[in-house]
Amino acid sequence: MENKSNEATPQRPEGDRVLDAALVTMDLNHLMEQVRKESSWKDSDRNSITIFKSDNMRVVLIGLHSGAELKTHTANGIISVQVLEGLIKFTTEQNTVELQKGQMLTLHKKIPHGVVALKETFFLLTMAIA
Repeated sequence: MENKSNEATPQRPEGDRVLDAALVTMDLNHLMEQVRKESSWKDSDRNSITIFKSDNMRVVLIGLHSGAELKTHTANGIISVQVLEGLIKFTTEQNTVELQKGQMLTLHKKIPHGVVALKETFFLLTMAIA
């Protein structure tokens, strides 16, 4: 298997990050602190970082300030949302649930959904792509 990395950018100058390899480790606490230190976090209501990306799966760490909203959208794969810190309201046409630290949900592909942070929140979004 070929290792895949991203390159350093002005926003993330500390260097390459492995995005896909036979084994990828992720320090979520370090990544949350990194997201908090970036200008995107300071200058907007959110920031995120892709921490794994393959042909079949993507994992993104998303941070939202209190009140930030991800407007209704759909995903092209099954997703899971796992809250690491904070509290969100996750809404579909059929259901609305609140998720806090230690809780998660799964949702099948192409179901419209939206997210509102009820307080500062970090969560992992995992999408499986068939």
